[in-house]
Amino acid sequence: MVITGRHIELYRLLSIRAGLQLEIKCPGLRMSRAGSAQGWVKKQLGFRGNKEKLLAQLDDYIRCNFPGELA
Repeated sequence: MVITGRHIELYRLLSIRAGLQLEIKCPGLRMSRAGSAQGWVKKQLGFRGNKEKLLAQLDDYIRCNFPGELA
């Protein structure tokens, strides 16, 4: 599989989304040694709130910026 163009950004956001879901399900775990998905979403996208609210905001962001990409 080759990921090109806009799909690179989509893949990155979906990876962050999966990391955030992991952090919600398993308190105490982080996505990577470099930091948490929660911290990345807050810093890079400027969203605010707890992990559940961040996940909802990230889902909306993905749906708005990549319409029709997810089946």
